[in-house]
Amino acid sequence: MTLSIDELRDVVSLDEFERLARTAMSHMAYEYVSAGAADEHSLGWNRSAWQQLRLRPRVLVDVATIDLQTTLFGETLPSPIVLAPAAYQRTMHPEGEVASARGAGASGTPMIVSTAATSAFTEVRAATSAPLWFQLYVQSDRAFTRELVAHVQDAGCRALCVTVDTPTLGARDRMVKAKFSLPEGMETPHLHDVSTKLRGVITPERISITWRDIEWLRSIARVPVLLKGILDPDDAARAIEAGADGVIVSNHGARNLDTVPATIEALPAIAERVAGRIPLLVDGGIRRGTDVVKAIALGATAVLIGRPYCYGLSVGGAEGVARVIEILRTELELAMKLCGRPSLASIDRSVLWE
Repeated sequence: MTLSIDELRDVVSLDEFERLARTAMSHMAYEYVSAGAADEHSLGWNRSAWQQLRLRPRVLVDVATIDLQTTLFGETLPSPIVLAPAAYQRTMHPEGEVASARGAGASGTPMIVSTAATSAFTEVRAATSAPLWFQLYVQSDRAFTRELVAHVQDAGCRALCVTVDTPTLGARDRMVKAKFSLPEGMETPHLHDVSTKLRGVITPERISITWRDIEWLRSIARVPVLLKGILDPDDAARAIEAGADGVIVSNHGARNLDTVPATIEALPAIAERVAGRIPLLVDGGIRRGTDVVKAIALGATAVLIGRPYCYGLSVGGAEGVARVIEILRTELELAMKLCGRPSLASIDRSVLWE
């Protein structure tokens, strides 16, 4: 099932894209994308925690013009929305990451390409003029990792996002039950350490990393380095000491360790410890423009969305991804107007009903 442009215009929420994706994706792909770890408590909390936060609107503020722009690492972005890394996108749509990049490029939205992408970084780079970042799994062959970092930087990567919360995969019961594997002939060009049993699926238990590896990566990187997967303020402080240029507050989409807190619950303490020294980004359960307002209010510079654009990709290719971004940006603008906040800089904790 591929929706036409007119049919995509009729989709009005990110949750609606998930309902449509159930029939657009194969069962195996849908279970891979939608599932969380174990009993999926954290998966539910990632959504419900946003809903528990209430907004405090102010009235009679001049909101005739709304400014969604934000700055990250010296680059002005059209909004605080970034596409999170998502693996194996050709299992969701024939064009995979290339279509996602085209969809992101329609609005200048940055996209983070996964190490486990099913398209080469250079292919994805050619599909968009928007900023392209790279999510890095440090692999056991350090020479391969060094070459990979050099390759994506030479190809125009603007930042490296190092996943630090996955020394092993979590108890992904639904993925296992669905017997997830890559179809015959589908490649993962940036993976060296892979499981032959699962046909190209990364096996992080072979690539455990430590703070020494972060310092090594910082020494070879020519672009900003962000650590993705931090929930503890002490780890955020140590990230700064190790030379990280940014932190992504994330519980890996609740896909690894179940019963960790929702990311929005972890964000305030991390923001307090970081105290503006480096940018903070957050992902996990963001589905509405009001969620973005709450994230900014609690200290985030930008937010990442993952599952929603994968669902958009599956039902509409590049146009589906573009529609997901359009809906979230429009909702963010509406929420800012209704809260009396004409710019991102005007959003602080006073917008929350505490």
